[in-house]
Amino acid sequence: MGLYLASLLAGLLMGSGLAIAQMINPEKVIAFLDFAGNWDPSLAVVLCAALAVSFIGYRLTIGRDQPLLANAFHIPDRRDIDMPLVAGAAIFGIGWGLGGYCPGPAIGAISLGLWEPLIFVAAMLVGSFLYGLLTRQR
Repeated sequence: MGLYLASLLAGLLMGSGLAIAQMINPEKVIAFLDFAGNWDPSLAVVLCAALAVSFIGYRLTIGRDQPLLANAFHIPDRRDIDMPLVAGAAIFGIGWGLGGYCPGPAIGAISLGLWEPLIFVAAMLVGSFLYGLLTRQR
């Protein structure tokens, strides 16, 4: 139960941070990607803040045998760059650039009652389902 509550609180904190930073507004993201026009660097500030929080979080795990609310740490151990990673990153980037959303902000933007993030999240879920079908048959 504690793990679920901590997960809920972490999700609410992340969603609130994305909303306060206006990252659920696709125009803000598009303005960040518009280097030749009216460039808005605020997304870079949000990314740097997320990097700082992640850095601190990883540093807090050093020397611990296990997390507070789980039996083991689940830290990625792969370091290789393969074609699925590159293709996934490219698809993510293209979708982000075209739609102005990435998964977290899109889910947060649903709370605004707009249809655009609903379409984005639906397409994201369909894409995830299709990926699961394609990779399961290998």
